[in-house]
Amino acid sequence: MTLKTRKLGSQGLQVSAIGLGCMGMSQHYGPADEAESIATLHRAIELGCTFLDTAEVYGPHTNEALLGRALKGRRDEVTIATKFGFRIENGKQRDGVDSRPDHIREVVEASLGRLATDHIDLLYQHRVDPAVPMEDVAGAVGRLVDEGKVRFFGLSEAGASNIRRAHAAFPVSALQSEYSLWERNLEPEIIPLLGELGIGLVPFSPLGRGFLTGDVKRAEDYPEGDYRRNDPRYQGANYDANVEAAGTVRDIAAARGVKPGQIALAWLIEKGNGFGIDIVPIPGTKRRKYLEENVAAASLKLDAADMAALDEALAPGKVSGPRYGERGMAMVDR
Repeated sequence: MTLKTRKLGSQGLQVSAIGLGCMGMSQHYGPADEAESIATLHRAIELGCTFLDTAEVYGPHTNEALLGRALKGRRDEVTIATKFGFRIENGKQRDGVDSRPDHIREVVEASLGRLATDHIDLLYQHRVDPAVPMEDVAGAVGRLVDEGKVRFFGLSEAGASNIRRAHAAFPVSALQSEYSLWERNLEPEIIPLLGELGIGLVPFSPLGRGFLTGDVKRAEDYPEGDYRRNDPRYQGANYDANVEAAGTVRDIAAARGVKPGQIALAWLIEKGNGFGIDIVPIPGTKRRKYLEENVAAASLKLDAADMAALDEALAPGKVSGPRYGERGMAMVDR
């Protein structure tokens, strides 16, 4: 199958209906495997999964460079999204954020070099910088758009006030934030605002960092360096409660003869239809097998009974534990 496209926002950005999160090719989820990662990127293009998500901080820098190598001669076949905003010094991520306009320009120039391209399709502010007015951030990106180095502007994990301020200064095409059966925090305020302003939603971690695939272990059973060792929802009593809550996903998948992760992605896409906004999830993987499973979810249709059962089973309050530790939650603009 070849994926259909969807529109993100009202500014004309067209992307594949499911994207590919590339972070795990370079960090957090076990050792890197460049050959398989590049093969996965090439397979994604074959399947029409051409919306590729990276960031300066992934690695840092190594993930963008990987895409640059993998996409040599194929740049025009894909839509590349990358991000600025974290502090990086001497190749290491440091505490804090930096969205000063001069710094945004420096990051974009460096990202263009690593990606081996003359333009970035979608440029996100990775996290809101409380020291820099959002109008200044939007203005800096707007100037890069005017120069042809960036095509569209996005935000990541921004709250309602900053979304409004940014959009008033320069049109925002997409908000990237965590949203899934596993994490519903956007529903009360943010999703209605996106509908009002004509902004698309790009959910990251749409499979609950793997939990919704059904193939999970306790935090302590993952190797050192794996993000899930420190994920509160994989730990102790939280893990037990969340395995139980996710049982409905597994049951519906079994009844349909599909994978639990495909049910979770189909739920997201159908949610977008219900909310009247474009939702384009970006499940991450570095393996062709899981890429193919994720892409196949785009053709899976859930009926009203399935949607209601899933909504109830993983309603807010039924998932146990915060989605990040204390430091990570402090960087979410809510």
